[in-house]
Amino acid sequence: MEKYIDIIKKSYSDYWNYLKYELIDINHWDNFFYGLIIISLAVWMLEIAFPWRKGQAIFRKDFWLDTFYMFFNFFLLNLIVLIALSNTVSELFNDMLGVVGLSVSSFQLFDVDDLPKWLGLLIFFIVSDFVQWNTHRLLHRVDWLWNFHKVHHSVKEMGFAAHLRYHWMEPVVYKSLLYIPIAIIGGFDAQDVAIVYFFSIAIGHLNHANLGWDYGFLKYIFNNPKMHIWHHAKGLPEHVRYGVNFGLTLSLWDYIFKTNFVPYDGRDIELGFEGDETFPKDFVSQELYPAFSKKQASDKSKS
Repeated sequence: MEKYIDIIKKSYSDYWNYLKYELIDINHWDNFFYGLIIISLAVWMLEIAFPWRKGQAIFRKDFWLDTFYMFFNFFLLNLIVLIALSNTVSELFNDMLGVVGLSVSSFQLFDVDDLPKWLGLLIFFIVSDFVQWNTHRLLHRVDWLWNFHKVHHSVKEMGFAAHLRYHWMEPVVYKSLLYIPIAIIGGFDAQDVAIVYFFSIAIGHLNHANLGWDYGFLKYIFNNPKMHIWHHAKGLPEHVRYGVNFGLTLSLWDYIFKTNFVPYDGRDIELGFEGDETFPKDFVSQELYPAFSKKQASDKSKS
């Protein structure tokens, strides 16, 4: 137990030092803090220059709430819980494997260091995106997971910052399901992974932006604003009631597994989910919603 406590303490200390380094040192290209700011400003400028919904305000509904979510989820959440939790669970998993004489390396299919860098990154990107596509489907199909995912779907006007409005439990689910597949592939250094992360952030921001783009024939490969807006549609036909267009970066999986759905130009469709008019509007209440929603449902069933 003492070992795990030490891991938690070290995780907090290491990440705090890393965060300070990110804020102070602007001379390395893989700086996630300023990288997020640059990508966000660039996509916001595109929204302003080429608005799809011309009547939507530049500072749209919940703009500042989503901006707070963006920085909280991308940086502060790691400091508060994710890094310590991830490191502790990783060590616990390795210890459990050790009991039966195994290690994470026992599952490793190949070492990315033996591959050309571009190929290793491509494999990492495709595998992680496919796992996240499946995880995203689970968030819609499993009721208790959907309660967390409602935070993201409470967006009523799309804009780039809506990309990172999500409940803190979502990355816990995503990282947990990604752990084994990424362990099988092997390790990557931080700079290499930064390339994939920056690309994914840019595509995710564009997907949620007030832009009417579908990228032409590339829409069958990459998720895009015209496709993703239907993922946020409040009203969907019965045969797709659990959701559509689950791709995070790649739309490819939706076309392969027939979960793609763009029936017409969705520029002015209503966004949200059934009953969202009673969903909390502020950050704290949204974060607490899953804990209290079950109690509310139980109270209603008894009345």
